[in-house]
Amino acid sequence: MNERDTLTPNTYRITDLAESERPRERLAHLGAASLSNAELLAILLRTGVPGENAVQVGQRLLQVFGGLAGLHRASLVEVCDQHGVGPAKAAQIKAAIELGNRLRLESPDERPSVHSPADAAALVQYEMSALEQEELRVILLDIRNRVLHIETVYRGSINSSQVRVGELFKAAIRRNAAAIIVCHNHPSGDPTPSPDDVAVTRAIVQAGKLLDVDLLDHLVIGQGRYVSLKDRGLGFG
Repeated sequence: MNERDTLTPNTYRITDLAESERPRERLAHLGAASLSNAELLAILLRTGVPGENAVQVGQRLLQVFGGLAGLHRASLVEVCDQHGVGPAKAAQIKAAIELGNRLRLESPDERPSVHSPADAAALVQYEMSALEQEELRVILLDIRNRVLHIETVYRGSINSSQVRVGELFKAAIRRNAAAIIVCHNHPSGDPTPSPDDVAVTRAIVQAGKLLDVDLLDHLVIGQGRYVSLKDRGLGFG
């Protein structure tokens, strides 16, 4: 049985903390923005485990997964398998993080804008550089280069014979995007574009012209580095 939400006599509750240290009370008095990520997670967790209160469990989760981005990237099973979590708490954590991610993209004034390859890389690099297999994602932009959505289109080997260019534009057309930026990772850590990367880029550029959706760039994400095919003039000539 994998569920670990059942209380035991030695389980640490949030109410075991001094009132001034309880995350819910701190949120009520100081506002959510004043709480640390571990404290916000503690509110979702509600209880700790023997030897750890809920805030400490939250801190451990952030360390194990490398922050909120890592928790967002982790599967439900991976989060569920952590000591002191279980299916119910894991689902609450995943739902809360996804709501925050959707809110960021839903409000036009809050949407990040992309004006350079560095801006685009900042949106995906932290997560994609840690992936163990190739993924291809499409950043959808409005006419002011604000992010509408980031869509994962392919998982697995990315090459010119497998990528159906039309698939890359489905979400763009559905959301009335004015432009797209394509990003994919090299699990090897080396972001040097391959001949297939250049061929795919060239095909996407041509399809975009027909559909009136501009391809602004194609980024290859490596370990701590990225390459802009647009900056290098690869596939855009």
